[in-house]
Amino acid sequence: MNQTEIAALFDQWNNALQTGNPKNVVALYETNAILLPTVSNKVRHNHEEIEDYFVHFLAKGPQGKINESNIRTFDNIAINSGVYTFTFKDGAVVRARFSYVYRFNGENWKIIEHHSSAMPE
Repeated sequence: MNQTEIAALFDQWNNALQTGNPKNVVALYETNAILLPTVSNKVRHNHEEIEDYFVHFLAKGPQGKINESNIRTFDNIAINSGVYTFTFKDGAVVRARFSYVYRFNGENWKIIEHHSSAMPE
């Protein structure tokens, strides 16, 4: 897997956000994935908890854009970390740091770890 293909996994995730359907987003996560979300203090440990987060997040109409991306690959693991900005339908903007850890399961790349935290400034 090359860096362009790993970078495209964010586009796939962002496009899933645009559908407004949390199940489309959750499908990109491994069943035992961990989500440390941007706008919630609760760690999400499984598809049910991750979907609960995205029900509320998608209601805000988020659109993500990567400002800085750092991709590393190790056999069937890939990491993309950096900074992204979300704009919401109410005009709000949130800049956040992110880390996506992906694992190739033999068929697809799935998110196994996703950490997103608002910039401290």
